[in-house]
Amino acid sequence: MLKSKIAVQVIQGNSVADDAIVLGNAHIKHHKIPAGSSVTLKFGSYRSSVQIVSGGKIDSMRISPELARSLGIPASATLRIRYSSSSQTLSLGPLVGVLVSRDYPLQPERPFGSITMFCQELVDACAIQGAHVYFFTPNEAGAGPRIDGWIKDEGAWRKASMPIPDVVNNRLTARKQENQPSVQQLFKESGSRYGTKVFNEKFLDKHEVFDALSKDGSLIKYLPESRLLRSYADLKALAIRHVTVFLKPVRGSLGKGIIKASRLESEGIVATYTATTGVRRQVYPSLEKFYSSLGAKMKTVRYQIQQGLTLIEIDKRPVDFRALVQRNGSGEWTVTSIVARTAGSNHFVSNLARGGTLSRVNEAVARSNLLSKAGANAKLEKASLDIAKGIEERIPAHFGELGIDLAMDISGKVWLLEVNSKPSKNDNTPLNDNKIRPSVRNMILYSRFLAGFQ
Repeated sequence: MLKSKIAVQVIQGNSVADDAIVLGNAHIKHHKIPAGSSVTLKFGSYRSSVQIVSGGKIDSMRISPELARSLGIPASATLRIRYSSSSQTLSLGPLVGVLVSRDYPLQPERPFGSITMFCQELVDACAIQGAHVYFFTPNEAGAGPRIDGWIKDEGAWRKASMPIPDVVNNRLTARKQENQPSVQQLFKESGSRYGTKVFNEKFLDKHEVFDALSKDGSLIKYLPESRLLRSYADLKALAIRHVTVFLKPVRGSLGKGIIKASRLESEGIVATYTATTGVRRQVYPSLEKFYSSLGAKMKTVRYQIQQGLTLIEIDKRPVDFRALVQRNGSGEWTVTSIVARTAGSNHFVSNLARGGTLSRVNEAVARSNLLSKAGANAKLEKASLDIAKGIEERIPAHFGELGIDLAMDISGKVWLLEVNSKPSKNDNTPLNDNKIRPSVRNMILYSRFLAGFQ
């Protein structure tokens, strides 16, 4: 039985007409494509009438250079093929567009800066799975039927005019970019006009997540007490019940701006602030004085107050966990990886940017002060899937992957710390020159599912 993938060859010269596709008889027969007749060729937003020409025993698809330019594919590619007899449409794809924050046209070897290797990995994964990917920035987004994007062609990066993709993977790293009118217009109009699916379409903030999940009775067990800091009364309500509370910027990331506030045995509050070199401590005579110190910050930063947790530790350094949860080729949520993160010696947060270190869950649990170590990984996996499904049900946006930060106290109870809708690919498994990481492979599998090329 023929595979649904086919090699697409660009034939130089005039042997293939610009409005024709040459297909081997085996593919014509297998997909029940009417040879000698005209069909609609579809590739992302591209639509055109083409003539199907029999190529005898060839095991490929042959097209002209002009048609290749219209499709935006390089000299050779491997794509999936699907034919609908009811609409007489021959679809190639999936065509995947990755929306990145910036590019560097003057650096042709590294056009995407530090994420260039990740982009290359996506290109390699697409080649294996029969998909085509390009990369573009908000500057190229808009309402037009085509986008100037980056493709990899014969080992080199180059710009090409591309159709609107079947699937857009939003990898923007700033809310300001995401909210640009051109980006929002692309998301809205590409879906209504061409059926484009956008996943990871928005950032999540901490208050939104906790507020949404708190409405699901089955998820409350994972949620530390938490509320938006609007007034002194909000802070006092939590500080009375918990010896330690954390103040987290609602839109913060990488552990930036987190404040730990703990009651002293005598009167007063000791506040610990994250800093690049470690932590900074300040003692306040009262909770009111501490709240007053936040006045300037609260003019520009919204805080979520969260119950302090007694996390498991390794050598007195707190440990938490980052789960990468992704949708698979059937659209179902699956746990791709979970790693343990141990805080640096001078930090109370575990982010790698703050000196944290990664290890396997089992290794970290074995070295920790967790009272009962059996089944820890299974508990984390279940919590990750429960929370991902809760996000899907409770927040009106489309996500294809989530970075879910979890904690475990010494009794083995699992707690949710936060959810990141733009998880870094470098937080889980290292780039490997010879192997496509599961996280990247799953992104393409899910893109195929969304575009109907399974």
